[in-house]
Amino acid sequence: MARLVYAVICSLDGYTVDAEGSFDWAAPDEEVHAAANHLEQQVGTALYGRRMYETLAVWQSIGGPDVSAVENEYADLWRATDKVVYSRSLAEVGTPRTRLERQFDPEVVRQLVAAADRDVSIGGPELAAQALRAGLVDDLHQFLHPVVVGGGTRALPDGIRLDLELVAERRFTGGVVYLHHRRR
Repeated sequence: MARLVYAVICSLDGYTVDAEGSFDWAAPDEEVHAAANHLEQQVGTALYGRRMYETLAVWQSIGGPDVSAVENEYADLWRATDKVVYSRSLAEVGTPRTRLERQFDPEVVRQLVAAADRDVSIGGPELAAQALRAGLVDDLHQFLHPVVVGGGTRALPDGIRLDLELVAERRFTGGVVYLHHRRR
């Protein structure tokens, strides 16, 4: 049975980008990147907000001998995944296996996940907030970086309560901590 998963790289104080919109502090090292790749191997369809899609679309053209093995693996995974981009402002999508939707409909997403044979991921904190508020997210994967940025875009929305069970945890050499929670 497929699950809707939200995987996020964030600061210790819970932000995906800082107040200036930068996430240079969040660049994964090889070890963290490999762990993120492992999560992506389970995903058949990815749901993205516009900004997340625009950030990740570069993976369509990354690859080859000039990049690391984990980056090549992620690029291959990204290209092999079906993508749905939710945006009212984006005129079109420029990558294969990608379709554009104008609005997030929780019931349509619920049906997509129910019909899927592989997990469905949701990326981008604003889009994930809609899915979290609708009670759609089954699993939450956080890669917490050892930095406090003091403001920016929150990884998790205010105003919701989720009762979660800790399923897995891992500490990486560079200080990143991975937490996997599942909705009870």
